[in-house]
Amino acid sequence: MRAYGFHQAGGRDQEAFLDVPVPEPGSGELLVRVRASGVNPGDWRLRNGEYGTVGPAVLGREVAGTVVAVGDDVTGVAPGDEVFGGCPGMVGGWAEQAIVTASFAAHRPDAVSAVDAAALPVAAGTAFDALDALDLPAGATLLVNGAGGGVGIPTVQLARARGLRVVGTASAAKQDLLAELGAVPVTGGDGVADRVRQVIDRVDGVFDLVGGDALRAVAPLTAPGHLFSVADKPLVAELGGRDVPRDRSTRVLDALAALVASGDLDPWVRTVLPFDRAGEALAQVEDGHTLGKVVLTMP
Repeated sequence: MRAYGFHQAGGRDQEAFLDVPVPEPGSGELLVRVRASGVNPGDWRLRNGEYGTVGPAVLGREVAGTVVAVGDDVTGVAPGDEVFGGCPGMVGGWAEQAIVTASFAAHRPDAVSAVDAAALPVAAGTAFDALDALDLPAGATLLVNGAGGGVGIPTVQLARARGLRVVGTASAAKQDLLAELGAVPVTGGDGVADRVRQVIDRVDGVFDLVGGDALRAVAPLTAPGHLFSVADKPLVAELGGRDVPRDRSTRVLDALAALVASGDLDPWVRTVLPFDRAGEALAQVEDGHTLGKVVLTMP
C-alpha cells in the first residue's frame, strides 16, 4: 500500500512516499482504512530523530476511518465500523490503511466528520488530560501559556466548557481568536506575569505549552502543584510542577466527540489537504505558519 514517511532520521530530504506492506492487527489493535489523518509537530520531530527513531517509518499519529479487521482481545468493534483514534509506535497513519490502538479508539458519531475526528486524539486529547490532571472547580482561573497553538485552542474551549475562567498568552496575531473563544488574551514575553496580574486577581492553575523562559516567567503565578507543562519536562519538574499524565483512552475520545457533536468544541481544522500533498502539510506545521489543525484526506 501507499504511505508517507521517511527513509532515515533527518531533514525534509528524507521524506518520501513509501510502498509498504499492509500491516496485520495484533492483540488489542484495529486495522483501519484511513479516511483522514491529523498532522502534528510530533511528526516532524519523529522524522528529525528526536524520539530516537532511525527509520524507515510511516508518519501520522491520529486517524479516522473504517475498520477492516480486528486483532485478538478486541471487543465492541467490528469490521465496517467508523472509528477514530491513535496509532501506535512506528506504524503511522499517513497510509491507505493503518493500525489503531483499540484502547485509544472510539466510534465516530454521525454528527462528527472524519476530518474533525482525525484532529482530536493528539492535541485535544492532551488538552483534556491536562484539565483532568489540574481538576480545577468551576469558577477557577486557568492560565494557558501559549494558548494560540494546536493544543492551546482546544484547551481554551474545553476549559470554558468546564466553567473555568481562562487567561491565554499569545502573540498579537492570535489574540482576537482567543477572545472569540472566551479567553482573556495577554501578550507573552518580558513582563508577562505583571500583565496577567493586571487582568485577573488570581491564577488557580497554569498549563504551559511553550517551555523555557516563558514557562519560568509564569510559574510563580500559581502553586507548584497546579503547574503543568507538556513543552519542557525537565524545567517544569525543576520548578515543582509536573508533566501531563496522558490517558489515551476510549473514554477521553468519546467525551471529545460528544463535545464536538454538541458544538462545545471546534477541533479548529483550518487546513485540509489531500494525501498527495503530505509533504506540504508537514512543512506547514514544521514552519509554524498554520493556525489550527492540519488534516490530510485519503482518496
